[in-house]
Amino acid sequence: MSERLQPGDTAPAFTLPDADGNEVSLAGRAGRKVIVYFYPAALTPGCTKQACDFTDNLDVLADAGYDVIGISPDKPEKLARFREKESLKVTLLADPDKSVLTAYGAFGEKKLYGKVVTGVIRSTVVVDEQGEVEHAWYNVKATGHVAKLLRDLGV
Repeated sequence: MSERLQPGDTAPAFTLPDADGNEVSLAGRAGRKVIVYFYPAALTPGCTKQACDFTDNLDVLADAGYDVIGISPDKPEKLARFREKESLKVTLLADPDKSVLTAYGAFGEKKLYGKVVTGVIRSTVVVDEQGEVEHAWYNVKATGHVAKLLRDLGV
């Protein structure tokens, strides 16, 4: 398990395939603030709620200068089905080897129904225009997280 990121840390660079298999990198968003959120699995109830909440608030976030990227260990084909089924507008990236999840501290031990398991830790990291971590939240709830994020960011 890797260390959790702290404000002021340099955000780990990444290049991952999106739902269409196109490479997307954090470096390609330089000069913009980026909300990178990590979720366990596409097409599951909590992850669907969170992705829909981000999609519903995408214009508000974009107007405030934020791009939104969701990352899960799913393959691009599953992300494409997720996007189509739920009409998602958020950029979804595939990290099947969990290297980016691990680099961001979003993969490791967590409690699930009282048991300690290894898996994706639902997390959100805000990266500033210079590529530094501005905020990092771990073990967030799927429901209500986007509303709390908007409040915390003053959007």
